[in-house]
Amino acid sequence: MLTITHTHEAGTLIDGTSKGDGTADVLKRVGWRWGRSIGTWYVPNSRDHLPNGFKINRTVQALTAAGFEVTTELSMEHRTTAEVEAGKIARQADRVDALNAKADRKDAADTAAWERVETAMSRLPEGGEPIKVGHHSEGRHRNAIAKADTAMRRSIEATADAERARGRADAAAMTTDSRYRPVTVANRIETLSAEIRKLERRIVEPRFDAERGYVPATPEQIEAARARLSPYIDEKRDQVAYWEGVRAAQVESGTATGYSRETVKKGDRVRVRGHWWSVVRVNAKSVSVQTEYTWTNTVPYPEIQDVRRPE
Repeated sequence: MLTITHTHEAGTLIDGTSKGDGTADVLKRVGWRWGRSIGTWYVPNSRDHLPNGFKINRTVQALTAAGFEVTTELSMEHRTTAEVEAGKIARQADRVDALNAKADRKDAADTAAWERVETAMSRLPEGGEPIKVGHHSEGRHRNAIAKADTAMRRSIEATADAERARGRADAAAMTTDSRYRPVTVANRIETLSAEIRKLERRIVEPRFDAERGYVPATPEQIEAARARLSPYIDEKRDQVAYWEGVRAAQVESGTATGYSRETVKKGDRVRVRGHWWSVVRVNAKSVSVQTEYTWTNTVPYPEIQDVRRPE
């Protein structure tokens, strides 16, 4: 018996599989991955989200068709976005520490490798003396060259490993900052708001009837859809509230600008990515700016860095 479980904190996992039982091929085919650190199969990016019903149902069908018995235990409860973000920040900090420690080890290995190169090179005859073929020193000379060559190759590999490890550590250190960039936060709010509207439309959208085509949803169908989708809508509303709070704090501190159609007028000049442009039209979520060509560019308000009046 296989059991697919889902919680908001752990994500979607499966219990009951064993090596060689045939489940691996099925799970890989439907998008699961093996988690070496947790010792089980999991659905990527399922942590901190409500269950993906489509992928879970597809997995159940594939495993059942392969002869397995499958049950599901899915929790529809979700943690607050504040808890989720705190967990992500903590995990990222742990990852940065681990990558920095790995980079330090690679740096130490690089230093040791270069020391071995210097030792090997010091054993070669001075002045680039050629090998004396037939001389009693020929074997020793050739061995010294081979050891120096091997040490040099390993040193080059160690240097490359150290550079890669340090690059990964530096990139990981910037991940949290990137998630909280003002423009990224503003875009995330817009995306989440659009997803909420899409889910709300799905509740009342027409249903397909084999005989009549698309027809208005009945009250029973609307209530069933609302019961199914409400947890997902509530989760996204909590996310919007969290990120709106983050953005409000950024605007208050001056990290974000917070311009809108109330503060930007036609004829103003706006600075975007270090360049100044004239505003030719003010829209609900963006402004249209004049370019060097015959067309205009659209700039979302969060990307505006500064505004100057015509006077």
